[in-house]
This record gives sequence, structure tokens and C-alpha cells, in this order.
Amino acid sequence: MNRSSRVRAFLALAVIAVSLYIAVTVPVRLGLDLRGGTQIVLETRSTPTVTADAEATDRTVEVLRGRIDALGVAEPTLVRSGSDRIVVELPGVQDPRKAAEVLGRTAQLTFHAVLGTADGTGASAPPGARRGERVLPDESGTGLRLAPAALTGEHVEGAEARFDQQGGAGWHVTVDFKGGGGAGWARLTGEAACHPAADPRRRVAITLDDTVISSPEVDPSVACGAGITGGSTQITGSFDDAEARELALLVNGGALPVPVATVEQRTVGPTLGERAIEAGAWAAVVGTTLTALFIVAVYRLMGALAALALVCYGLISYAALAVLGATLTLPGLAGFVLAIGMAVDANVLVFERAREEHIARTRPSPRSALTAGFRGAFSAIADSNVTTLIAAALLFFLASGPVRGFGVTLGIGVLASMISALVVTRVLADLAVNRPSVRRRPRLTGIAAPGRVREAVLRRDPRLMARPRRWLAVSGVLLVLAGSGIAVRGLDLGVEFTGGRLIEYTTERPVDPDRARAALADAGLPRAVVQTSGEAGLSVRTERLTEAESHRVTEVVGGLGGGAAELRDEMIGPSLGEELRRNALIALAVALGAQLLYLAARFRWLFGTAAVTALAHDVVILVGVFAWLGKPVDGVFLAAVLTVVGYSVNDSVVLFDRVRELRERHRGLPLSRVVDRAVVQTLPRTVSTGMGAVLVVGALAVLGEDALTDFALALLVGLAVGTWSSVFTAAPVAVALDRRGAGGSRVRRAG
Repeated sequence: MNRSSRVRAFLALAVIAVSLYIAVTVPVRLGLDLRGGTQIVLETRSTPTVTADAEATDRTVEVLRGRIDALGVAEPTLVRSGSDRIVVELPGVQDPRKAAEVLGRTAQLTFHAVLGTADGTGASAPPGARRGERVLPDESGTGLRLAPAALTGEHVEGAEARFDQQGGAGWHVTVDFKGGGGAGWARLTGEAACHPAADPRRRVAITLDDTVISSPEVDPSVACGAGITGGSTQITGSFDDAEARELALLVNGGALPVPVATVEQRTVGPTLGERAIEAGAWAAVVGTTLTALFIVAVYRLMGALAALALVCYGLISYAALAVLGATLTLPGLAGFVLAIGMAVDANVLVFERAREEHIARTRPSPRSALTAGFRGAFSAIADSNVTTLIAAALLFFLASGPVRGFGVTLGIGVLASMISALVVTRVLADLAVNRPSVRRRPRLTGIAAPGRVREAVLRRDPRLMARPRRWLAVSGVLLVLAGSGIAVRGLDLGVEFTGGRLIEYTTERPVDPDRARAALADAGLPRAVVQTSGEAGLSVRTERLTEAESHRVTEVVGGLGGGAAELRDEMIGPSLGEELRRNALIALAVALGAQLLYLAARFRWLFGTAAVTALAHDVVILVGVFAWLGKPVDGVFLAAVLTVVGYSVNDSVVLFDRVRELRERHRGLPLSRVVDRAVVQTLPRTVSTGMGAVLVVGALAVLGEDALTDFALALLVGLAVGTWSSVFTAAPVAVALDRRGAGGSRVRRAG
């Protein structure tokens, strides 16, 4: 073993050992869609006096943190997103209504002198009133004329809900003042005490968010001008224990610097998360097993070593997720499974390149052929993985919610696959080919024989690019057939892109969607979209619902299905839906532009243009197929499209990498003939990697959670279309656009 081999072996052992230690000692943080809970996205709003900038949003986060701590939620998470958004994660909270109400209320607590009663109950003051006066109804609905606020929540030090057993006052809230609040309260109550009993002016109004929560009359024992001293008072009223505690929580939390509005809300039941984890684990096991069996059957000993490297890939990926503190979401779990197919891709590139070297007899021994295979395949591996990393980065920066987790796991999976293929697999392969028993049986390695696909292609030596316009015509027909679905059927945009409410139920018995749709229409929801979800599930999508309307939906579904339990509840505000639609279009445009720039820099503008044209062709066909099938286009679908953009371009990258290499060797050949040879040489790799990806995604489609079935379907369609377009769209476009001909010259008939 030479020095470089020893270094690689030491590096591989170190990476595996560290990954194993991290995997055992550091748990991966699960997203709310896997462990259950509620995620609320709040948006801060500017007021005439305060701008909702990053500083105001940070102050709001701190106030909200105190309120959530008072709610008693275990391991809550609050982070600022952008300059005006706050993402709140509440694990285990299955009733988001109360949490959202507590978080969203501005809690502007004010204390007012009562100037008298009024007939109206509007917030505006009556004619002739002093500046700052207003009219608000008291607890019984009687309008009170209120003087400007004498004290605010800033003067309050703390509040506590208590129950008075001896005095019979029941539940009340004791408020302690700080600073000048005690003197201000004594002055306010002292002025009120100067008026006779039963006079409205002897009352003091305490308002919360422009609502009078209490307007007690100052006790007769309080002397005029003296007031209530001591810096403490009691807020009494018709409180039960929950109302008193909530009021104390709001007062203790303080006033939000700026108002907030809920723009997104997701609630996932714990059973759905458990099922998703189990289904994802089975998909990973089955996908890995099928992929391992396939590569062992094709590449024999080298395939077995690659399968062992796949296990190391899974360990490295898991450890990377744990040590980075990344949150594993449901789409992220799918990304973890999908990256198994990508881990095979690099191994296949190396093994096929080693086969070429051995068959050509330029490298007569498996050892030298394998060394040349790793060296020759490195540029294609690097280029194809960079294009996928571009897609992963776009998912992280431009997507939202759980889809961002998919971008993280996809990126980690790509990097881990390169380590497992270029380091772990190479160390194992070097050790294997140096064994005397393997040297005596070179065909055992799997790289000493050409393989069935390569034999069939070499035997026919097809001239696929002799008439490139024929292939372009076929691709054009596919484009028109699929794309017409967008015009004929239209796109079924999901809640994420339109705004609204999506509630998913599991029922005791299957419910016919048409019956549910008719029942909801009779209940006053004629525009509800009802679809089946799994064997005994139903999803209802509507515009924004009030809590009463959502309860009505649950009652209707439960009545038809013999009982219904909510699995998932998502609410997206219209402004956020419009923003997500815009970001989706930006993500697609940036993805195509980034791929074009990268491919143009690595190859030529000609090849970059051809590859991006094929990618646009793939995206339109994929969207069109979903339009014909009536499948929803949502954030998870966007993740699938960007994954297809990153993954499908791999085939084009490998093909054009070989074209570049062959043009340097055969400068006199026309591009069409060079492309023909490149297609013949890379087709076995395309078939093998395509099969590996199909096996993994197929396992995800069959065994994955219902929410990811459409995601797996989109990947299957996209991978199939991408494999076709890399050979029969990208290559013909490059040939058709080529102006140089053979060696940059053209031959014409004389005369």
C-alpha cells in the first residue's frame, strides 16, 4: 500500500469513527411534522409611531418568549426570519388556536379615569370631548367616556392570578406597579374617590387591547385625594381560573412593540409523525437493499464494496445532520432516502470508466483500470454534484417551512455521497484488487467484463445524432402533449401558493369525497375542495376558515366517517401565499440561470444552452403531467422540481464531459459523430444510475407517507423525462446549434 492509499485509509477510518461516535451520542432534532406540534409564523406590522424593522421584531421575539415560557411548552423555538417575520415552534401543542391568540394579542394594557357614560359605544369620542377621550363599552355593554390613559403596561412590574377563598372575590389578578406606576395609580384612584358612590366617575377603567376588562368602583374606604397606595392593586371581574391566568400571562408578557398577524400555521398530530418516521425508515432500508442488490448483480465484487460504502454514507449523513443541529423534516427524510441513489451515481461513474479502460486494454489489470477510473471520473462526479448542490441551496434559501429541511438533507447527502464514493469505496476497492485471489480472477471484480448494456450498444454502434432534428421533433411533441395540460386543465395550486386552510383527517371508515363535498356545501362551504388521503383519510382545502367553521368541517367529516381525528392542519395567509408563488418562480428561474452559468463556465455556452434547454423541457413536461393528473402543485412539488433540475442535469454533465474529452482526442471529427461516440460510451452509466434512482424513489413511493406520494411520483416522472432529454434533447440541441462543423471548416461542392 503506497503513501496516498494509507492516507485515504486513515481518512476513511477517521470519518467513520467520528460519524459513529456522533450518531451514538448526538440525537437528530426532529421537525414538528415528525414529532407533532404547531408551527406559527407571525408577521410584525408597522404602526404610525413604530416601524416593524429587524430591531422591533427582535424585541417582539423576547416578549413572545416570555409568554411562551408562561404557557409551559417544552422546548419551544422562536427565531426571527427576515426583518419582519417570527417563526414559533411549539412541540406537542395540538390546539394552536389558544397559542395563536396569546401570541398575537398586542396586550396594550391601559388605565383610564372614567368621565361618565355615553349613549354610543364606538371608539371615537363624542362631540366636544377633549383630545384623547374615547368611548368603550364596559363589561355589561354600557358606554363609558374614558379620559386619556393615565398608566400603561410599561408601569406594571408583574401580575399573578389568585383565588380569594375568604373574601369571596373569587379569581382575580393582583398587579404590582413599578417606578412611578404606584404614585400614578394612587393619583388616579384618589381623583376617582372624590365622586359619590354609584357615580360613574368613581370608577376606573382597565382596558386590554381597547377592550374594557374591568371597570371597578373605588372602594368607599379610599379617601378623596389619597387613593390606593402601596404600589399594588387587584383586577376583579367575572373571571374563571383560565381567564385569570391568561390575563396574568398577558400582563406579565408585556406589550408587544408592534402588532403581529398570523400568516402561516401548521399543526401535525403525533401519530402522523410516528407513521412518517416508520415509513421513511422502511423506505430507506428497502431502497438501500434493492440498490445494493442491483449494483452487486451488475458490478459483482466492486458492487458489494459499493453497497458497504452505502452503509457508511448513511452513517456519515446522519452524523452530519446531528452535528450541524439541522432539523429533520418529513421532506428532509425523503431527501435522506433520495440521496442513496445519488451515492450510487458516483460509484457507477467510476466503475464504468474502469470498465472502459480495461476493455480498451490501455489498463490491462483491474488495479490500474480502477485507478484510471477514479481519476477519469472525478471531473464528471464533481460537476454533477455541484449542479445538485445548486438546487439544494436554492431550496434552502427560497423555500419555506419543512421544504427547507429537504434542501439541507439533500445537500448533506450529496457531500456525504462524494466522501463515501471517492474515499471509502476507493479504500475498500484498493484493498480488494490487491488480494492474490482477486488478481487471479479478474472477472470477479466486475470491471474486467464490458457488461450487457455496453455489449449491445457497441455491437450496433448506432448513429443517433445523424438526424438530430428528428429527436427534437419527438421531444417537441412530448412537450406539447404535456404542456397542453397546463392550458386545458390548469394548475391545482396548493394552499401554500393560494392561501387558505388545509385540514387532513383520518376517519373510522372511508368517506366518498363527493358525499363529503356535498355535505360541506350544505353546511355553507360550497367552495371546499375534498380529496382522499390514503386508505381512510380525507383532506379538505378551503379559503380561510374561522374556528367555528373549522369545527363545522370536523363535525361533517366525522359524521360521514364514523368519527374523525385531525392529522394535519395548515393555514397560509393570502399575502404569504402570493410571496411563496413569487419565490417559486424566482427559484425556477434562478435554478435554470445558475445551471446555465455553471455549465457554460465548465464547458461551452453551446453545451450550457443545450443542457438548460433540456431542463426547461423537463420542467414543463413535469408540470404538465401534474396538471393532467389533477395533482396539487405546492411547496413539496417545488422541491421535487428543483431536485429534478439538479439531478437530471447530471446525465447531461456526464455526456458533455465525455464530449469534451473526445473532441480533444479527435479534433477532426464533426460534433455529431463525437456526440454519437459519447452517447454510446456513457449510456451504460445512464442506465445503471437511472435504475438505482428508480429503485430508491420507487421504495419511497410505495412505502413513504401519504404526504410524500406525490413527491415520489414527481421524482419518478422527472427522472424518466430527464434521462430521455439528456440524450435525445440536450445532445440534439447541441448538434443543431453547432456552427463550426468538423475542425471549424466546411466543405462545399465546387461551383
